[in-house]
Amino acid sequence: MLGFRAAILLPLLLLAACGNEQNDPYPANERGQNILYSAFTERPKHLDPARSYAEDESVFTAQIYEPPLQYHYLKRPYVLVAGAAAEVPEPAYFDAAGTPLPADAPQGMIAHSVYEIRIRPGIRYQPHPAFAVDGEGRPVYNDLEPSKLAGIDTLGDFARTGTRELTADDYIYQIKRLAHPRLHSPIFGTMAAHIVGLKELGETLQREIGKLPGGAWLDLDRYPLDGVERVDRHTYRIKLIGKYPQFRYWLAMPFFAPVPREADRFYSQPGMVEKNLTLDWYPVGTGPFMLVENNPNSRMVLARNPNFHGETYPCEGEEGDRAAGLLADCGKPLPLIDKAVFTREKESVPYWNKFLQGYYDASGISSDSFDQAVRFDVGGGVQISEEMQAKGIRLLTRVRASTFYMGFNFLDPVVGGRDSVNEARARKLRQALSIAIDQEEFISIFLNGRGIAAMNPLPPGIFGHAEGEAGINPVVYDWMDGKAERKPIAVAKKLLAEAGWPNGRDARTGEPLVLNLDTTSGGMGDKSTLDWLTRQFAKLDIQLVVRSTDFNRFQEKIRKGAVQIYFFGWNADYPDPENFFFLLAGSEGKVASGGENSSNYVNADYDRLFVEMKDMDNTPQRAEIINRMNRILQEDAPWVFGFHSKSYTLAHAWLHNRKPNDVANNILKYQRIDVAERARLRHEWNVPVVWPLVLIGAALASVAVPAVLAYRRRERGTARNWR
Repeated sequence: MLGFRAAILLPLLLLAACGNEQNDPYPANERGQNILYSAFTERPKHLDPARSYAEDESVFTAQIYEPPLQYHYLKRPYVLVAGAAAEVPEPAYFDAAGTPLPADAPQGMIAHSVYEIRIRPGIRYQPHPAFAVDGEGRPVYNDLEPSKLAGIDTLGDFARTGTRELTADDYIYQIKRLAHPRLHSPIFGTMAAHIVGLKELGETLQREIGKLPGGAWLDLDRYPLDGVERVDRHTYRIKLIGKYPQFRYWLAMPFFAPVPREADRFYSQPGMVEKNLTLDWYPVGTGPFMLVENNPNSRMVLARNPNFHGETYPCEGEEGDRAAGLLADCGKPLPLIDKAVFTREKESVPYWNKFLQGYYDASGISSDSFDQAVRFDVGGGVQISEEMQAKGIRLLTRVRASTFYMGFNFLDPVVGGRDSVNEARARKLRQALSIAIDQEEFISIFLNGRGIAAMNPLPPGIFGHAEGEAGINPVVYDWMDGKAERKPIAVAKKLLAEAGWPNGRDARTGEPLVLNLDTTSGGMGDKSTLDWLTRQFAKLDIQLVVRSTDFNRFQEKIRKGAVQIYFFGWNADYPDPENFFFLLAGSEGKVASGGENSSNYVNADYDRLFVEMKDMDNTPQRAEIINRMNRILQEDAPWVFGFHSKSYTLAHAWLHNRKPNDVANNILKYQRIDVAERARLRHEWNVPVVWPLVLIGAALASVAVPAVLAYRRRERGTARNWR
């Protein structure tokens, strides 16, 4: 009887084991909780705000740290608002004698700008062992050594934690950390050129660090910084060289978030680094979330900071936000979720499949899954596929604050031609190539339509960007029937002939025109991309030679000006036109001054307008200057203006308040999850497919039942014979 029962019960046991809970990749105790689920593909390298600069790191740092300022979540163009600060500071201007100047003082008169920042009282840090004190107020964990760290493997293993109020001193301490020689902050050079005394502090700390044993703590409170002054417990001032209005944007970045002296001291103790007990691994902040689990090869978890001072969801935005439901949570306390779980996904296919099953709340779209997710209508518009619509998934798109381009080196006599003889000839060559290289075709083939052709350096959303006919590049496009049309290849050939290269050959010698593209393997150096680009040059009978190399060698050639043509891109540090136009400023020449102008482009009129424009407020006068600068660049064509990439994100119906944002990263606190709806749809989408198991059970039964019956017949026969 046992075998018979097993044959009958086996299919039932298999079915019982295949409920949709068995498909859930998360622990059972997380079900029904107010948790946002996401994924990350690259492990963050730095979480220390003095060092972190990568986009994949800001997913975490921006939720933990609170700089003085932040961006309004909904308004476009982007607007700075108060973060931990009580208000957005207005700079005060002074001449060389220290005399105050009016806000509209000429730039040449301004010797210093001073930003006074007042922090809101009552903000407290997350619970952390660095703040733990005994009954007499002395730090509990200030005399640790490796032997005392036995059994301590994570921050949660410390028995005691504490907190304290945020003060102005914490912001001052972090600014000094930008100059710390061991940290190698990526913005030290930039800030040393603006903050009074920061360069000198860096030199002082470099000398002092040499006097200390390796890894010993350097108490930054012992070293003054001339350009940063404590006014009172909640107020400090930053003094800049000259006028630098873009500094306010830096005040919205984690570089200028507070780091308490206690945390710096705590993590500098012997044995901490060996256990990954560092700011790079366990940040300390006052923001809405804190990092409670850090396993960057598998899972990272942000949980609500119980000491968060509070903030409310915005009640105004831009046109269309109300209709999109983005104002439904107006005035509600933030954050709207309790936890965010990030799982490491190294491959796109499992990432995509888990999203479709409802186990990730949002997802990007890889090339492999693009056709499954997106459709293009007859007019070229983007629509979500019927399969995605049936699941209630919505598509969120934005043009990123970035620009990609093919640059010409103006030190090269063929494509640059700075001398009077070759200048006009090289300009027409660059213009011809700008027309011939079909950016719209590139976007369609290689980006699945995820981009728009660039007319100048400025992407949409940046002040000075113009839409429609006013914004086109008239050298490359004509305005026809209400849209920009790329000029025919005949126009490019005519320009090439006027440049002295009819049919791609030198009019004087008959030699073919051969141009060299320096690139790296991967990315724009992929074979398919380069084959396509070679065909674009061939439209003008120009031979393209690709010189591929490794990244370090490529960077060296750029630094030395030993290239002719190259590919580059730029993502905005902050949403201001200065952050794009400086890439072509003569003062930023790569070879001459080691700046970011890799084309080594110089135009006196452009440089004059750039100096005038860069420190202006966003006024109609500034917009007019920007228009003139764009016309100069379009005529000179130092770049083949490539494209501004588009970001496509899919979000499930239960995820609310998700709005694309390209400069603000502290967006987690605004998002809301309908937990019940997610649970319902997950259950519906993950119903087990049972018929294969039924067939397997039937097959097993068809074998087992006859065997059992035969066995029983033999047993009965044996019993009769025995009697």
